[in-house]
Amino acid sequence: MNRMLKSILTLTAFGATALGLLAQPVLKTVDMSKLLEGYYRTEQEMAKLKTSEQKASEELERMVKEGNQVADQYKAMAEQSKNTLLTPDARSKAEADAAKMLEDIQHRQTDINNFRTNTQRLLSQQWNNIRGVLVEEIVKKVAEEGKKQGATMVLDRNAVVFAETGDITDACMAAVNKDRPVTPPAAAVPATAAPATAAPTASPAGSETPSVTVPGLKK
Repeated sequence: MNRMLKSILTLTAFGATALGLLAQPVLKTVDMSKLLEGYYRTEQEMAKLKTSEQKASEELERMVKEGNQVADQYKAMAEQSKNTLLTPDARSKAEADAAKMLEDIQHRQTDINNFRTNTQRLLSQQWNNIRGVLVEEIVKKVAEEGKKQGATMVLDRNAVVFAETGDITDACMAAVNKDRPVTPPAAAVPATAAPATAAPTASPAGSETPSVTVPGLKK
Protein backbone atom coordinates (compact mmCIF):
# COMPACT_ATOMS: atom_id res chain seq x y z
CA MET A 1 0.00 0.00 0.00
CA ASN A 2 2.81 2.39 0.95
CA ARG A 3 4.77 1.49 -2.18
CA MET A 4 1.70 2.12 -4.35
CA LEU A 5 1.09 5.48 -2.64
CA LYS A 6 4.73 6.50 -3.20
CA SER A 7 4.46 5.54 -6.88
CA ILE A 8 1.30 7.59 -7.31
CA LEU A 9 2.91 10.61 -5.61
CA THR A 10 6.02 10.27 -7.77
CA LEU A 11 3.98 10.10 -10.97
CA THR A 12 1.90 13.06 -9.84
CA ALA A 13 4.99 15.14 -9.11
CA PHE A 14 6.55 14.19 -12.45
CA GLY A 15 3.34 15.07 -14.27
CA ALA A 16 3.13 18.46 -12.55
CA THR A 17 6.74 19.20 -13.50
CA ALA A 18 6.12 18.23 -17.09
CA LEU A 19 3.03 20.41 -17.26
CA GLY A 20 5.02 23.27 -15.75
CA LEU A 21 7.65 22.92 -18.44
CA LEU A 22 5.03 22.85 -21.16
CA ALA A 23 3.39 25.97 -19.70
CA GLN A 24 6.62 27.99 -19.92
CA PRO A 25 6.24 30.74 -22.55
CA VAL A 26 8.36 30.60 -25.68
CA LEU A 27 9.98 34.02 -25.78
CA LYS A 28 11.36 35.78 -28.85
CA THR A 29 12.77 39.26 -29.21
CA VAL A 30 12.55 41.81 -32.00
CA ASP A 31 14.12 45.23 -32.55
CA MET A 32 11.12 47.49 -33.08
CA SER A 33 13.26 50.57 -33.78
CA LYS A 34 15.08 48.73 -36.55
CA LEU A 35 11.81 47.49 -38.01
CA LEU A 36 10.28 50.97 -38.02
CA GLU A 37 13.40 52.37 -39.66
CA GLY A 38 13.51 49.66 -42.32
CA TYR A 39 9.78 49.47 -43.03
CA TYR A 40 9.10 50.56 -46.63
CA ARG A 41 5.97 52.42 -45.55
CA THR A 42 8.12 54.54 -43.24
CA GLU A 43 10.15 55.61 -46.27
CA GLN A 44 6.98 56.55 -48.13
CA GLU A 45 5.52 58.57 -45.28
CA MET A 46 8.83 60.30 -44.60
CA ALA A 47 8.97 61.31 -48.26
CA LYS A 48 5.55 62.96 -47.88
CA LEU A 49 6.68 64.79 -44.76
CA LYS A 50 9.81 65.89 -46.57
CA THR A 51 7.66 67.39 -49.32
CA SER A 52 5.56 69.28 -46.77
CA GLU A 53 8.71 70.48 -45.07
CA GLN A 54 10.13 71.74 -48.38
CA LYS A 55 6.95 73.67 -49.16
CA ALA A 56 7.03 75.26 -45.71
CA SER A 57 10.68 76.15 -46.23
CA GLU A 58 9.90 77.85 -49.54
CA GLU A 59 7.07 79.83 -47.95
CA LEU A 60 9.31 80.88 -45.08
CA GLU A 61 12.01 82.00 -47.49
CA ARG A 62 9.42 84.08 -49.37
CA MET A 63 8.32 85.75 -46.14
CA VAL A 64 11.90 86.54 -45.16
CA LYS A 65 12.70 87.89 -48.64
CA GLU A 66 9.72 90.23 -48.57
CA GLY A 67 10.65 91.33 -45.07
CA ASN A 68 14.18 92.14 -46.14
CA GLN A 69 12.86 94.18 -49.08
CA VAL A 70 10.77 96.26 -46.69
CA ALA A 71 13.82 96.57 -44.44
CA ASP A 72 15.84 98.00 -47.32
CA GLN A 73 13.07 100.49 -48.04
CA TYR A 74 13.01 101.43 -44.39
CA LYS A 75 16.72 102.15 -44.31
CA ALA A 76 16.45 104.32 -47.41
CA MET A 77 13.50 106.21 -45.94
CA ALA A 78 15.29 106.65 -42.61
CA GLU A 79 18.27 108.17 -44.42
CA GLN A 80 15.95 110.43 -46.37
CA SER A 81 14.37 111.73 -43.17
CA LYS A 82 17.83 112.95 -42.12
CA ASN A 83 18.62 114.67 -45.42
CA THR A 84 19.09 118.36 -44.66
CA LEU A 85 18.63 119.23 -48.32
CA LEU A 86 14.94 118.36 -48.07
CA THR A 87 12.30 120.69 -46.76
CA PRO A 88 11.12 120.18 -43.17
CA ASP A 89 7.79 118.87 -44.46
CA ALA A 90 9.51 116.35 -46.73
CA ARG A 91 11.72 115.16 -43.89
CA SER A 92 8.72 114.85 -41.58
CA LYS A 93 6.85 112.81 -44.18
CA ALA A 94 9.89 110.56 -44.72
CA GLU A 95 10.22 110.09 -40.96
CA ALA A 96 6.53 109.15 -40.64
CA ASP A 97 6.81 106.72 -43.56
CA ALA A 98 9.91 105.17 -41.99
CA ALA A 99 8.07 104.69 -38.69
CA LYS A 100 5.23 102.87 -40.48
CA MET A 101 7.72 100.65 -42.29
CA LEU A 102 9.45 99.81 -39.04
CA GLU A 103 6.11 98.80 -37.51
CA ASP A 104 5.40 96.67 -40.60
CA ILE A 105 8.81 94.99 -40.24
CA GLN A 106 8.13 94.16 -36.61
CA HIS A 107 4.81 92.55 -37.55
CA ARG A 108 6.51 90.59 -40.33
CA GLN A 109 9.16 89.36 -37.89
CA THR A 110 6.44 88.11 -35.54
CA ASP A 111 4.65 86.37 -38.43
CA ILE A 112 7.90 84.70 -39.51
CA ASN A 113 8.64 83.38 -36.02
CA ASN A 114 5.05 82.18 -35.56
CA PHE A 115 5.06 80.44 -38.95
CA ARG A 116 8.29 78.64 -38.14
CA THR A 117 7.06 77.53 -34.69
CA ASN A 118 3.67 76.40 -35.99
CA THR A 119 5.30 74.50 -38.86
CA GLN A 120 7.59 72.64 -36.47
CA ARG A 121 4.64 71.71 -34.25
CA LEU A 122 2.46 70.63 -37.17
CA LEU A 123 5.15 68.43 -38.76
CA SER A 124 5.91 66.91 -35.37
CA GLN A 125 2.23 66.10 -34.80
CA GLN A 126 1.93 64.61 -38.27
CA TRP A 127 4.94 62.35 -37.66
CA ASN A 128 3.58 61.20 -34.29
CA ASN A 129 0.25 60.29 -35.88
CA ILE A 130 1.91 58.51 -38.79
CA ARG A 131 4.35 56.72 -36.49
CA GLY A 132 1.45 55.36 -34.43
CA VAL A 133 -0.18 53.88 -37.52
CA LEU A 134 3.10 52.38 -38.75
CA VAL A 135 3.82 50.79 -35.37
CA GLU A 136 0.36 49.20 -35.36
CA GLU A 137 1.01 47.73 -38.80
CA ILE A 138 4.42 46.41 -37.72
CA VAL A 139 3.09 44.91 -34.48
CA LYS A 140 0.47 42.99 -36.45
CA LYS A 141 3.13 41.53 -38.76
CA VAL A 142 5.40 40.74 -35.81
CA ALA A 143 2.58 38.85 -34.09
CA GLU A 144 1.95 36.80 -37.22
CA GLU A 145 5.65 36.04 -37.70
CA GLY A 146 6.03 35.25 -34.00
CA LYS A 147 3.37 32.58 -34.24
CA LYS A 148 5.12 31.08 -37.26
CA GLN A 149 8.33 30.99 -35.22
CA GLY A 150 6.53 29.13 -32.41
CA ALA A 151 6.67 32.04 -29.96
CA THR A 152 4.03 32.60 -27.33
CA MET A 153 5.43 36.04 -26.49
CA VAL A 154 7.51 38.54 -28.48
CA LEU A 155 9.35 41.31 -26.63
CA ASP A 156 10.92 44.49 -27.92
CA ARG A 157 14.63 43.97 -27.29
CA ASN A 158 15.05 47.72 -26.67
CA ALA A 159 12.83 47.44 -23.60
CA VAL A 160 14.54 44.34 -22.18
CA VAL A 161 17.77 44.54 -20.17
CA PHE A 162 18.77 40.95 -20.89
CA ALA A 163 17.06 37.94 -22.38
CA GLU A 164 18.50 34.68 -23.69
CA THR A 165 15.91 34.30 -26.41
CA GLY A 166 15.93 33.92 -30.15
CA ASP A 167 15.81 37.19 -32.06
CA ILE A 168 13.44 37.24 -35.05
CA THR A 169 14.05 40.80 -36.25
CA ASP A 170 15.33 39.73 -39.67
CA ALA A 171 12.39 37.41 -40.23
CA CYS A 172 9.98 40.16 -39.19
CA MET A 173 11.74 42.67 -41.42
CA ALA A 174 11.10 40.39 -44.39
CA ALA A 175 7.48 40.03 -43.29
CA VAL A 176 6.74 43.76 -42.94
CA ASN A 177 8.35 44.49 -46.31
CA LYS A 178 6.66 41.60 -48.10
CA ASP A 179 4.32 43.99 -49.95
CA ARG A 180 7.00 46.57 -50.85
CA PRO A 181 6.29 48.07 -54.30
CA VAL A 182 8.60 46.93 -57.07
CA THR A 183 9.60 50.54 -57.75
CA PRO A 184 10.22 52.52 -54.54
CA PRO A 185 8.96 56.13 -54.35
CA ALA A 186 11.26 58.46 -56.28
CA ALA A 187 11.18 61.07 -53.52
CA ALA A 188 11.84 58.61 -50.71
CA VAL A 189 14.37 59.73 -48.11
CA PRO A 190 16.31 57.60 -45.61
CA ALA A 191 14.09 56.51 -42.75
CA THR A 192 16.79 57.64 -40.34
CA ALA A 193 15.59 61.19 -40.97
CA ALA A 194 13.08 60.56 -38.17
CA PRO A 195 14.11 58.54 -35.10
CA ALA A 196 11.75 55.71 -34.26
CA THR A 197 11.51 56.69 -30.64
CA ALA A 198 10.88 60.38 -31.02
CA ALA A 199 9.16 62.82 -33.25
CA PRO A 200 11.26 64.60 -35.82
CA THR A 201 12.34 68.21 -35.39
CA ALA A 202 11.31 70.19 -38.44
CA SER A 203 13.44 73.22 -39.35
CA PRO A 204 12.16 74.46 -42.73
CA ALA A 205 14.70 77.25 -43.04
CA GLY A 206 17.70 75.71 -41.35
CA SER A 207 18.90 75.61 -37.79
CA GLU A 208 18.86 79.38 -37.22
CA THR A 209 15.75 81.42 -36.55
CA PRO A 210 14.97 83.46 -39.66
CA SER A 211 15.02 87.17 -39.04
CA VAL A 212 14.68 90.48 -40.76
CA THR A 213 17.45 92.65 -39.37
CA VAL A 214 17.18 96.43 -39.52
CA PRO A 215 18.79 99.22 -37.46
CA GLY A 216 16.88 100.04 -34.31
CA LEU A 217 14.80 96.89 -34.39
CA LYS A 218 15.20 94.57 -31.41
CA LYS A 219 15.20 90.86 -32.21
